[in-house]
Amino acid sequence: MYCTNVQYMDLTKAVVTFRNFYRKQKRLPSYQEVCDLFNYSSKTAAVYLVNKLIETDILEKDEKGKLLPKKLFHIPHLGIIKAGYPMPAEGSLGDSIDFYEYLLGMPGEMFSLTVSGDSMIEEGIHDGDIVIVERDSSPRNGDIVAACIDGEWTVKYFKNDNGHVGLYPANPSYPVLFPTESLMIGGVVVSVIRKYR
Repeated sequence: MYCTNVQYMDLTKAVVTFRNFYRKQKRLPSYQEVCDLFNYSSKTAAVYLVNKLIETDILEKDEKGKLLPKKLFHIPHLGIIKAGYPMPAEGSLGDSIDFYEYLLGMPGEMFSLTVSGDSMIEEGIHDGDIVIVERDSSPRNGDIVAACIDGEWTVKYFKNDNGHVGLYPANPSYPVLFPTESLMIGGVVVSVIRKYR
């Protein structure tokens, strides 16, 4: 009877449970822990569920049989949606974006910062957003940077005009900042993360 229950289980809920476990434990659960998570009385049911997740490419095993996330962090990518006039939906249900791989695949040394304030709002960076920053001490003109200017950290556009460096906001309510004592570039913003709920 356990196989029937597992067979018709909503795999989406299973994926969420595995993601939550991985987020907290930084690893995938053992078969006994799968039993505990899903209230299974038999490890055979846990093996069945894991095999279903392997069949659907959510999980995989290494050469030693250890479970690894494969597409556990993929989010289905259904195509393009207009922000102007509506259009017919176009896309492929087979596509997905793996944000875990996306972030891990970024070059260089990364860190994140939570934005406070609205000086970059016209760039689409809002108060409470998280910016992903690549450490880089030599940004190009127009890059968005995390910079320490005269002892205070901020996120702004970087502009170097023949050695005259300024940090420019994306909100006309804020002034352009020019260093009077010091300027240190912490890195270049490469991605923005926002949660609506």
